[in-house]
Amino acid sequence: MAVIAAFVLNAGLNFILGLVIAKLLGPADFGRFALATAGAIVLNTVLFEWLRLSATRFYSARVRANEPWIRHGLDRAYAALGLVLLAAALLCAGFGVEAGPESRGALLAGTALAALGIGVFDYHAALARARFDGGLYFSLVAVKNAVAFTLMAATAWYLPQPAYVLVAFAISQCATVLLLRGPLRDADAPVHRVRLHETWRLFMVYGLPLIAANAAYQAMPFFNRATIAAQAGFAEAGYFALAADVTLRSLSTLGTALDLLLFQLAVRAEEHHGVAEAERQVARNVATVVALLLPCAVGFWAVLPALQALVVPEAYRGPFATYAMLLIPGLFCLAMMNFALNPVFQIRRRTMPVIAAAVLGLAVNGAGLLVLPAYLGPTGIAVAQTAGLAAAFVALALRALTGPDRLRLPWREIASAGVACLVMGLALAPLRTLPPVTALALGVPLGAALYSALVWCFDIAGLRSVVEDRFRKRHPAPAESSTA
Repeated sequence: MAVIAAFVLNAGLNFILGLVIAKLLGPADFGRFALATAGAIVLNTVLFEWLRLSATRFYSARVRANEPWIRHGLDRAYAALGLVLLAAALLCAGFGVEAGPESRGALLAGTALAALGIGVFDYHAALARARFDGGLYFSLVAVKNAVAFTLMAATAWYLPQPAYVLVAFAISQCATVLLLRGPLRDADAPVHRVRLHETWRLFMVYGLPLIAANAAYQAMPFFNRATIAAQAGFAEAGYFALAADVTLRSLSTLGTALDLLLFQLAVRAEEHHGVAEAERQVARNVATVVALLLPCAVGFWAVLPALQALVVPEAYRGPFATYAMLLIPGLFCLAMMNFALNPVFQIRRRTMPVIAAAVLGLAVNGAGLLVLPAYLGPTGIAVAQTAGLAAAFVALALRALTGPDRLRLPWREIASAGVACLVMGLALAPLRTLPPVTALALGVPLGAALYSALVWCFDIAGLRSVVEDRFRKRHPAPAESSTA
C-alpha cells in the first residue's frame, strides 16, 4: 500500500507542478519545455528503459542476497550510459554558451540532463519496488517531489527559460538518489566478470524489444508536438501538450500505481509456482486494471468542463478541453496496453508482439499527420494520435487473446465493469452543463459513490473480496470461549 500511496502522491504533485510551470512560462515557452520533455522521455527510453525493465523483472529480495551480479550488471550499465549522456549534454551546453539560454544548444543540453535525471531516479525507484520495500519507495517519491517542486517552481519564477527548468528537474532527480544512497545500496560482494557479460545479454534479450515499443509510443507525442509547433507555432504546441499531459496523468496515475504492485505479484507467482500461475495472476490483474481505469476515463470526461474552468490557467482554456476530449480514447488505449496487455508478454519473455503493435500504431499516427491536419487543422494531430494508439491496442489485444496460447480473461468481470461505468457516465452527464464549482463538487463524490456501490454489490473484479480479506486479516474475529 505504501507503493500505491507514494505513486498517487507523486502523480498529484506532478499534476500541480505541471500547471504551475505552464502558468509561469506561458504557452509558447511551455510548448518548448513540453517538446524538450517529450524528447527527454524518448532519450531516456532508448538508453535506460531496458535496464529499468530488467530491474523489475530480474531483481528481487532473493536475488539481492543470492545473485549480486544482477545488481552489479545494472549499476555498471547505467554508469556507462549515464557518462555518455552527460558528455553529450556538456557538449551541447558548450555550443549554446554564447547564444544564451534560449538557444537550441541550451535546450538540447537541458533535454539530455533531464533524460539522465529520469533514468537515475526511475532505476533506483524500480530497485525499491522489486524488493517490495514500500517505505524506501515512499521516501524516494516524497523527497523527489519536495526537491523538484521547490527547484523547478523557483527556477520558472526567477529564470523563466525552458532550459533552466529542465536543469532544475535533472538536479532534483539526482539529488534525491544521493540523499537516500545508504538504504539503496546492496551489501558488498565480489564482481564476477563472466557473470556480468551473461547478465547484460539477458537484459538485452529481454529489454530491448520492450524499449523499441516504448520508444515508438514516446516518439508519437514528440513528433505530434513538433508537427503542431511547425504548423501552428509553439503556443499551439503548448495547448496540446498541457491537455495531453493532464489527460495522460488522469488516466494512467492509478494504472501505474497498480502496475507497480500487480506485475511484481505476477513475477513472485512465477518464482514460487511457475509460469501457469503467473499467467493466471496476469489475467486477474487485467480485470482489476479495467475495473479501476475505465471509471477514471469516464470520470475525467464528466468533469472536464469544470476542470478546465477551475484549474487550467486562463491562457490555455478552450483549446485544452478540445484537445483533451480527442485524446481521451487513445490515452486510455495506451494505459490498457501498458498495464494490462504488456505484462502478458513480459511474463512470457516474448516481447516481439509489443514491438509490432507499437510500429503499427506509429505508422497509423504518421499517416494521420500527413492527411488529417489539412482537413481538421491542429486538432487533426490529436485525432491522428488517438487513431495510432487505438490501432496498436487492437493489434496487441488480438495477439494476446487469440490463438492456442491466448490469455483466458474473466470476461464477466470486465463486462460488469463496463456496464457499471456506463451507468456512472449516464448519471454524471447532466452535471457537465452545471456551473463549474457545482459540477465538480457534485460530480466527483457522486461518481465515486455510485461506482463503488456497484462494485461492492456485484463484487466486480473481486475487489469487494479483496477488501473483506484484508479487513479480516487486520481484525480477526475473537475466538469463542469454550465451556468446561
